[in-house]
Amino acid sequence: MPRNQPCAMLLHFLGFLVMGIAFGFVGGLFGLGGGLIGIPMLGIFFGFPQQLAQGTALVLVIPTALVGLVQYLRRVKLNWRVVGVLCVTAFPLTIGGAHVATLIPSRALRFAFVAFLVLLALYIARRAWMLGRRKPRAPLPLPFATVVGVMSGAVSGLFSVGGSIFSVPLLTEFFAMSQTVAQATSVAFSVPGVFISIFVYARAGDVDWMVGIPLAIGGMSAASFGVAVAHRLPERTLRFLFVAFVLISAAALFVRATEL
Repeated sequence: MPRNQPCAMLLHFLGFLVMGIAFGFVGGLFGLGGGLIGIPMLGIFFGFPQQLAQGTALVLVIPTALVGLVQYLRRVKLNWRVVGVLCVTAFPLTIGGAHVATLIPSRALRFAFVAFLVLLALYIARRAWMLGRRKPRAPLPLPFATVVGVMSGAVSGLFSVGGSIFSVPLLTEFFAMSQTVAQATSVAFSVPGVFISIFVYARAGDVDWMVGIPLAIGGMSAASFGVAVAHRLPERTLRFLFVAFVLISAAALFVRATEL
């Protein structure tokens, strides 16, 4: 072993540990798993192909999702019928989406991810603008949760960003759930999908464990601090900050995609 290799490995670990802290803080600030933060950053600054960025970011998602689930179960009473419907409908779509993601060209997947980020930003911006201006809806019947499960599972598998991107706003708007209950429900049904997704990506060789593990350790240590800061900011301000972050990331990833 070369004399400087242990030092280089330590610096590598510490560098991604610090990045994980940043990802965890931002993820906690915006109420998201670190995947949506980590994927564009790994693509922009480290030139990871889209599949490798998504698979590696899943390593960051697993511990934060498990810790979040335990915390939510201590504080929130879940409707397990809804969780069951979401899990059953999302799981096969998550597997299928992950398989598709590992097979299509990286450039095409990155362009699709950019389009997804732009649409997500527009949707969140609309919800932020309408905050407090709309009357609550009557909750939809339980069978309509299958639609939420299908959409969330497909997005989770294809882009490795977790089902909460779709499910949380849909559960609050159409199923009369509070923000906290919707987030807890989303975490509960998405955890099995995260595990199967990382298995699919790892089997295809699209996980860099030497990057993912320090990112995960750093993310776990900082997510709670991001949540604490989020509680001190107005919700509308927080949503618009998230929109700005997503649009900037999408623009940078688009530039990267054109260089492939």
